Amino acid sequence: MALNLRQRQTECITRLLNMNQPVNSSGTANEEVYKILIYDRFCQDILSPLIHVKDLRKHGVTLYFLIDKDRKPVHDVPAVYFVQATQLNVQRIVADASRSLYDSFHLNFSSSIPRPLLEDLASGTLNSDAIHRISKVHDQYLEFVTLEDNLFSLANKSCYVQLNDPSAGDREIEEIIEKIASGLFSVLATLAVVPIIRCPRGGPAELVSALLDQRLRDHLLAKNNLFSEGGNFTSSFQRPILCIFDRNFELAVAIQHDFRYRPLVHDVLGLRLNRLSVQGEKGGMKSYELDRSDPFWVANGLLEFPEVAVEIETQLNKYKKDVDEVNRRTGGNDGAEFDGTDLIGNTKHLMNAVNSLPELTERKQVIDRHTNIATVLLGEIKERSLDSYAKKETDMMVRGGIDRSELIGALKGKGTKMDKLRFAIMYLISTESLPQSEVEMVEAALRESEVDTSAFQYVKKIKSLNVSFASANSASRGNIVDWAEKLYGQSISAVTAGVKNLLSSDHQLALTRTVEALMDGRQNTEIDPYLMFDPRAPKSSSGSSSSKGPFKEAIVFMIGGGNYVEYGSLQELAQRQQPVKHVVYGTTEILTGGEFVDQLALLGQKMGLGNSVAASAQ
Repeated sequence: MALNLRQRQTECITRLLNMNQPVNSSGTANEEVYKILIYDRFCQDILSPLIHVKDLRKHGVTLYFLIDKDRKPVHDVPAVYFVQATQLNVQRIVADASRSLYDSFHLNFSSSIPRPLLEDLASGTLNSDAIHRISKVHDQYLEFVTLEDNLFSLANKSCYVQLNDPSAGDREIEEIIEKIASGLFSVLATLAVVPIIRCPRGGPAELVSALLDQRLRDHLLAKNNLFSEGGNFTSSFQRPILCIFDRNFELAVAIQHDFRYRPLVHDVLGLRLNRLSVQGEKGGMKSYELDRSDPFWVANGLLEFPEVAVEIETQLNKYKKDVDEVNRRTGGNDGAEFDGTDLIGNTKHLMNAVNSLPELTERKQVIDRHTNIATVLLGEIKERSLDSYAKKETDMMVRGGIDRSELIGALKGKGTKMDKLRFAIMYLISTESLPQSEVEMVEAALRESEVDTSAFQYVKKIKSLNVSFASANSASRGNIVDWAEKLYGQSISAVTAGVKNLLSSDHQLALTRTVEALMDGRQNTEIDPYLMFDPRAPKSSSGSSSSKGPFKEAIVFMIGGGNYVEYGSLQELAQRQQPVKHVVYGTTEILTGGEFVDQLALLGQKMGLGNSVAASAQ
C-alpha cells in the first residue's frame, strides 16, 4: 500500500468533522448531526485543499466561522473546533464556552496541546462554570498542508531567514528546529509509519533528524502510541526512508527560472493552496482550482510549456471530433442518419448523446481553463523573455559559465527587476571562478536597472566565506551559536561545486540523484557519510545494514523552502524506477524563485550588504 498523505489526512479531517465518531464507507457518520465548524487561519489553510464547501455540508456542517470573528450564540447545536494549540485560541475557546455560544464544544488541536495550555483551558472553563460544555479534547497531529497526494508543506514562513540569520541565538534556533520536528512528527503520525531517517552531517538537517528520532523513540515507549494503532501494514511490512535536507544543499533550484508547466504556473501566476486567479479572456478575473480533480493538470504538469500548448490543441481537436460524432449520430448537423424509420436506433443514439453531454461539458471546461492559463502565461513569457532566462540559466549550470556579452545582454534586456536579479545570482552560483571585473559589470547593470543587490551581495559573500571557512579549524563546531560558520561552510560547498553538483548531463537535480542513491541503499561515496537514525532500533545499532535499503517508498523533506521544480523531479524519478517507486515531497514552505530571493535579500540587509533601492518584483 503506497503512502497517500492526502487520502490519510482527508480521512482524519472527515473523522474530526464527524465529532471523532467512526465514519462509514461513504465517508459520512452513521448518525448525521448538524454542527458548526470553528477554525483559525492556519487550520483554514489545512482544510482548503482537502475539503470543499459542498463536502462540509455532506458532513452536517451548516455554518463555519474563523475563531477571531465576532459570533452570535447558536443554541442546541454542537460546535467542532479545529485550531492550533496557542494561548490566544485557548482564551477564545474559554470565552466562547463561558458565553454559552454553543450547546457543546468538540475541541481538536492541530498538534498536541501542551500541558500548561490544557490546564489553562480546564481552569478557565471551571471558573466560568462552563466545563460541562467541553465534550472532548483531541490532539489531531495534522499540522501540515497537503496540496497533492505526494506534496505537503508545514507552512512555516521565512524559515530560511530564521535559520541563517547571523544574529539568531540558541533559543530562537531551537524553537524553529522544534517546530519543524513537530510538523514532521504530525506527517508520520498521519501516515502511521516510523521511517529510517537519513541526512547530511551538520546544520539544520542533522538537528531536525536527531530531535525527530528522539521524539519518535519517546512516543514508541507509550503503550497506545499512534504507530501501533495505525493499522497500516507498511509500518511492519516495509518501512519508508525519510531523507531530510537543508536548502543550502542545493541553492540554485530555489532561484532558477523553469520552463515546465507546473513550476511556471506557480512562479509566474502565483498558485497558492491549489488556487489561481488570472485575467479572463473577456476581462475580469477568473479563479481556478488546480488539483487532482483536473485531469489535464495531473497529466501535463511536468511537461515543458511548448508541449503543453500542443497538448491543449490536441485535446481541443479531439473534443471537436467527439462533438461532431455526437451531432452526426443524432442528426444535429446534416441529419444524415435520421430518416425517421429507425426510431429505436435513433432513440438509442439520443440516449447515448444525452449521457455523454456531462463528460463533454466537463472536458470543454478543462480545455477552456488551460487555454486561458496558457494564454496569460504566454503573454508573460513574451513580455519577460522567460524562455530565454530558463535556457541561459540551464546552459550556465551545464557549462559552468556564460559568455560575457550574453550575460550583460540578458541583464539589460527584457524582464522584471526580480528576473534580472535571479539571473545574476544564477551566474554567481554556476560560475566557479568569477573575474572581479565581470562581477562589477553585473553589479553595475543591476544598479542601472534600479535593482536592490542585497541578495546578490549575500550570495557573493557566502561564496567568498566558503573559501576562508574551508581552511578554518573546527574546534568550536559543537556550539549551536557557531552555526553561521557551519552553514556558510556547508551551504556553499554546493554553490561552488556549480555544474558538477547541481546538474548532471541529463539535468537531474543533485537532490534527486542523492535521493535515488539513498533509496537504492548500495555503497556510494556521495552518501556514505550521511547520518542514519532508526527510531525503532537500539541507539547503538542505528547504522545496521538491515536499515540501509533498498527502499520502495521515500519521504523527502527540504528545510528552508521547497518548490515545484524539486517536486516534479522527484516524481519523475519515482515513475522511471522499475518497479515504480513512491516519493512524497515536503518542505517548510513552498516558495517561488522571487519569494526565496526576497529571503536572501533580507539576510543581505541584516549583514549590511547591498544598496538602498527598494526591492520590487516589477
